[in-house]
Amino acid sequence: MPAINNDILDESPKKFDRVIAILTQLQSKRIVKAQDLADRFGVSLRTIYRDIKTLEASGVPVSSEAGVGYSIVEGYKLPPVMFTKDEAVSFVAAEKLMQHFTDKSIGTAFQAAMFKVKSVLRWAEKDWMDMLDERILVQPKNLLFNKDVPNALEILMHGIVNKKQVQILYHSFDADEPVNRSIEPIGLYHEKEYWYLVAYCHLRKDHRNFRADRIIKIARLESDFILQHKELSFYLQRPERNNYVTIKIQIESAYVKYIKQSRILYGFVSEKKVGDKTEMTFEYAEDPEYFIRWFIVLADKSDILEPESVRNRLSALVSEINNRLQQTAPIKSKS
Repeated sequence: MPAINNDILDESPKKFDRVIAILTQLQSKRIVKAQDLADRFGVSLRTIYRDIKTLEASGVPVSSEAGVGYSIVEGYKLPPVMFTKDEAVSFVAAEKLMQHFTDKSIGTAFQAAMFKVKSVLRWAEKDWMDMLDERILVQPKNLLFNKDVPNALEILMHGIVNKKQVQILYHSFDADEPVNRSIEPIGLYHEKEYWYLVAYCHLRKDHRNFRADRIIKIARLESDFILQHKELSFYLQRPERNNYVTIKIQIESAYVKYIKQSRILYGFVSEKKVGDKTEMTFEYAEDPEYFIRWFIVLADKSDILEPESVRNRLSALVSEINNRLQQTAPIKSKS
């Protein structure tokens, strides 16, 4: 019996769904590689080639270039895409996150885009979205952007895409006053509940990380980048191992819950049970003083096992606190 060709059998409703999905993906990007399509849908390259031919036979002007990929001829107008109920529901979560995790300028632009999306939904999907909109609430812990800089992300993204310098007035954590800096923005990332910018700072002559909420003012510049920069991922690589301080602590297990959320901010690596206590290991790349002042909140239930230098600094800090308490006389209320 001859072998059955799976590509020939693929004349089913699922092929129709896949071809429509390929069309949607072609609309979403300028160039789409055949291999990327094959990986997404879990089919062979030959199947993708057949699907593309199906689109071409349907009158969709798909252009291709060997070794590059497929694209739809610019200017070709396609009918509105219809969304499933699950896809429509996902927009509600996206809209809520965009409202609170981007600046006002981008949030407004996304809201305008959502009106266009909602305009092509069926009434049932619109009703679902309205119902969920009233029942989903997002409340970020921190202020992600300075309220006086409502377009920070928009300007930074413009600089990244167009390779244009940006002027910022930045108040770093250790500085008494904000400082003007001309920067070449490379990329943005969200980590530890804040937005961060990786950029080349002309003032410091080095690549630096900037926290978005510490930008006091921002302005576009017409100056082009003067340097060639690597991809964002290069600058997010962990520092060399010898720049880290390995800190081990032991805490009564009943109190672990109080630091379970915050410990990730201080380089938490692992934990293990030791009797009724929990031993934790941290790899900390910052000044250990920050770690010590975080640790002291539960110092009555914990011990620093190593290194000795961190133990000594904790002991000195506790002595300073004790001396301060003894020198400060309690205020007695008048009877």
